[in-house]
Amino acid sequence: MTVRHKTKSKSGHRGMKRVDLAHAELASTRNVRDTNRDIVLEITRSKQPVSRADLARLSGLQPSTVSSIVRQLIREKWIIEGGQAKLPRGRRPVMLTLNQQLVMLVADLRPGHAILAVVDINGHFLSRESILLASDATRASAKLADALYELRERYPDKTFEGVGVSVPGRVDPETQRIILAPNLHWANFDLKNILEDRLELRVELDNDANACMVSALWYGQMEGVRNAVLIAVAEGIGSAILVNGQLVAGRRGLAGEFGHIPIDSTGPLCGCGTHGCWETFASSKAALRYYNDSTPAIPVRTIRDLLNLAVENDASALAALERQARALGRGLRLVTAALSPEMIIIIGDITALWSRLGPFVEEEMAASMLVGDPPHLFTASDGELARLRGAAALVLQRHSGSERSTQPSREPAGVPRASLPGLG
Repeated sequence: MTVRHKTKSKSGHRGMKRVDLAHAELASTRNVRDTNRDIVLEITRSKQPVSRADLARLSGLQPSTVSSIVRQLIREKWIIEGGQAKLPRGRRPVMLTLNQQLVMLVADLRPGHAILAVVDINGHFLSRESILLASDATRASAKLADALYELRERYPDKTFEGVGVSVPGRVDPETQRIILAPNLHWANFDLKNILEDRLELRVELDNDANACMVSALWYGQMEGVRNAVLIAVAEGIGSAILVNGQLVAGRRGLAGEFGHIPIDSTGPLCGCGTHGCWETFASSKAALRYYNDSTPAIPVRTIRDLLNLAVENDASALAALERQARALGRGLRLVTAALSPEMIIIIGDITALWSRLGPFVEEEMAASMLVGDPPHLFTASDGELARLRGAAALVLQRHSGSERSTQPSREPAGVPRASLPGLG
């Protein structure tokens, strides 16, 4: 899932990246030492506990090179030494693992609320909770900062590497400002510095679909796939694009806004100000509108309530969700025609009933393929966990062990998308 070299951010920070060992090229010169470091980290992550000898064997690096990199990673607290392996003969090797004391504060922003969590370096959740947020960006960000601060205080024995935030909108890669979030109604908002001032930790933000793609890459759901699109179905429709192993950002991070492509100019007004965007027909909000427009005895307010009705075979609920699924499939025709991905990953509430709704999506998507078979559809059932884990992975990949600090960086923290985990 990776390209053959590593890219650094303009601020000079490098971090922990998921490396595809089938495509990575080993390096022996000093100027590409970081690539070898990433390979050692990835093998440690995927094979832990692992010995130095195993790292050398699996990576193809010289034992002396591995030993030098391991010493550096131990100093930086990315990895730790554990027990000794039992062998039938010879010296018992000391085993290495990632340092589970290294954790991230993460937040998944949604309209009206946020999910907060503490996630360790292996992606394990130490805690997860929800808070309500005002619609006003300034008030909401102040409450978010206070809640994250209180959450961190519960873990005085942990080392916090930073804060990752998944946003239902677009984040400028250079400034890290939220520049487009129609469902939040936040625009050109500097959440990063507000959180850094309160928490005194570096903060990394990205679009929620990008965070989900990072999660899929990091946790091994896309081995061997180099061209894919992730569609996040929630209040709106978000997307992330992987092309030739590179996550595409576009100018100001705005690439992939398929949800805001108008498909019917007579359609409902979208949060972006345009009528008939794809997300007004295929989002969770659209499904709720379809159901409530059928004048049920009791209107529903949440997509979870609507899905529960469908599980009980409520005819109106099933009809509303089928309509949403078919609209989702029709929009995927745009995606396949534009990008021709090998795989499309669907994340969101709709996947809870994928066995019933998936066939409608696939039927509509396959109805007008230009050439050949449609791409494989893959679902991830828990979008919330994917967004939180992706936010944690953003912190890992953007931070350098040798340059780690509890003080926030005031330099632009945006990293070229080519250097996301699995891509760098």
